[in-house]
Amino acid sequence: YLARPTQQSVHSNQVRLNSASLEQLQQLSGVGMKKAQAIVEYRKQNGKFQSIEELQQVKGIGPALFAKNKHKLAL
Repeated sequence: YLARPTQQSVHSNQVRLNSASLEQLQQLSGVGMKKAQAIVEYRKQNGKFQSIEELQQVKGIGPALFAKNKHKLAL
């Protein structure tokens, strides 16, 4: 039982691109309501993200913003 909570705490600060809510997406650096909505809209139109790098396809999210948040992202 001891290993399970530590695993969860390691991943609890990560934002899962394929299941995160608007509120969770806004925890990313530089992501407000509009960008969070754009991410959700992209997900609806294109299906699940195949890689975290695909996030850069979302309007308003470029290489700099992606680089700032890369360590927080998961699928």
